[in-house]
Amino acid sequence: MKEIKSTQNKKIKEWSKLTQKSERRRTGCYLIESWHLVGTAIQTKQPIKWILTTPEQLNQHRDVLNRFENLILITDRVAKRLGSTVHPQGIFAIVQMPDSSSIDPKQVKDGRWLLLDQVQDPGNIGTMVRTADAAGFSGVIFGLGTASPYNPKVVRAMQGSQFHLKLANGNLKDWITNLTTNHVPVYGTILDPEAIDYRKVKPSDRFGLVMGNEGNGMQKQLLKLTTKNLYIPIKGQAESLNVAVAAGILMFELIK
Repeated sequence: MKEIKSTQNKKIKEWSKLTQKSERRRTGCYLIESWHLVGTAIQTKQPIKWILTTPEQLNQHRDVLNRFENLILITDRVAKRLGSTVHPQGIFAIVQMPDSSSIDPKQVKDGRWLLLDQVQDPGNIGTMVRTADAAGFSGVIFGLGTASPYNPKVVRAMQGSQFHLKLANGNLKDWITNLTTNHVPVYGTILDPEAIDYRKVKPSDRFGLVMGNEGNGMQKQLLKLTTKNLYIPIKGQAESLNVAVAAGILMFELIK
């Protein structure tokens, strides 16, 4: 088993840069941390290139970790260098990113798809991906302007649900156009009483649902392409719902 003790090690310096989008694009890899994420990645057979672990974590999960040849023992100091939290658990994995073009929207003729239009808050994205997972969705498409699914904060917020769904970056205009061409309805979302009350839409096993930016909502050009645009009636005095809360209501209502 290889061992790295220095925070100045060349590989550690490279892997610590995976928090940067440019470095992820260059290497085709991203970093995950915590046993929950690493264990889920192992269970779902993700393309793991390296696992880095402190002796403490190795002792706790030896029966699983000993199956891997590319296992590196690291010190607590190295773990702190790699970790994105104040007190990292001491276990990490370098995972190969899936090909974002592996899902061809022209070939998608069924399933439930969540499309994110310029959504930027990692917590909101994580909540929506986890909810899509719970609701049995096929995948989540990250539109232009949406935070990267491999941003460390987004990865942490998704809590492993990203391993149960298809994730891809994509042009939402192309996705909406292709889905509707394939007779898959696509529902936009807008805070406008002139839109359709979501409770009037018949639940289905095949549709796309677009959720827009936290402050500005969906882009107008996309609202013009959808099959229908939905709104959630607000009974109290709040001006609007958090985008992740609204997405949760709609996802479960549309699959009933």
